[in-house]
Amino acid sequence: MTVRRRRARQPSSDERRLWAQVTADVTPLESGRRSKQAATTEDQGETAAPPAPVMGSERPPAPRAVAAMRPKAPPAPPPLTPLAPLEPRQRRKLARGTRAIDARIDLHGLTQAEAHVRLRGFLAQAQAQGCSLVLVITGKGGPGGSLSADGRGVLRRVVPQWLSFAEFRPLVVGFEEAHAGHGGGGALYVRVRKAGRGRT
Repeated sequence: MTVRRRRARQPSSDERRLWAQVTADVTPLESGRRSKQAATTEDQGETAAPPAPVMGSERPPAPRAVAAMRPKAPPAPPPLTPLAPLEPRQRRKLARGTRAIDARIDLHGLTQAEAHVRLRGFLAQAQAQGCSLVLVITGKGGPGGSLSADGRGVLRRVVPQWLSFAEFRPLVVGFEEAHAGHGGGGALYVRVRKAGRGRT
């Protein structure tokens, strides 16, 4: 029995024209380095997909670029100007009683927290009323002005520290120990800043 081999079908003219359009933009590989898979793909009328990018292959940013991406720190506040003591002429008037004190506050018997709140409120009120010089009484504490066993004398030490802080600069121009007639080491003359003058 004779077996007839079936002849391979030849592409039509339309199929050849379509194939020419598909392969018009295809660039052939270099001399004979096509793989078997690439040759098979081309024979089937398909173009090979470009290789996928390898993860992590991107170059890390340069050090300058990293520095530029970091958030900038806020500018530092300007330094506080030194506190101004009383003028000698004004102090002499206070000692002689010819210069009146605009207002006074006595912090005796208060805790530090209470004294801090009371002092700030007193100075804010004095500023609003246009006072320029006030007396803050802290007490002398134990014998010789030392810290006593029951805690008296703490305010004498901490009140000057509070008045030096930036928190009080909008209210205070300067301060110093009072004359003996106004309490000496247990009191302070405080110069009140005029409203709207800032903290410097």
